[in-house]
Amino acid sequence: MRLLLTWLINAVALFVLPYLMQSIKVQSFAVALFAALVLGLINALIRPLLVLLTLPVTILTLGLFIFVINGFLFWFVGHFVRGFYVDGFWSAVGGALLYSIISWLLSSLLLAD
Repeated sequence: MRLLLTWLINAVALFVLPYLMQSIKVQSFAVALFAALVLGLINALIRPLLVLLTLPVTILTLGLFIFVINGFLFWFVGHFVRGFYVDGFWSAVGGALLYSIISWLLSSLLLAD
């Protein structure tokens, strides 16, 4: 049940994002649900491998390269999911950061133990 609630929270965060950034567009809540699912799967499967492969660069940049990885994956999902549009790479980096903040805030409010 908690997993479904987390998925719903992430979809709501994606659906709210275009109101904060004009460079990101989400056509409907159904698209936000699907994009949140794809983003979650990519973050669970591909992101750890990318973090491991880019560990020297991440250490050299004191962890700031993680923002680049997150932006790249967010941008990739924007190209992969129809109805979810991200204008460019830097918009994706900002969108991924805002998405993380909104998801964290909603999760801390709704999933408090």
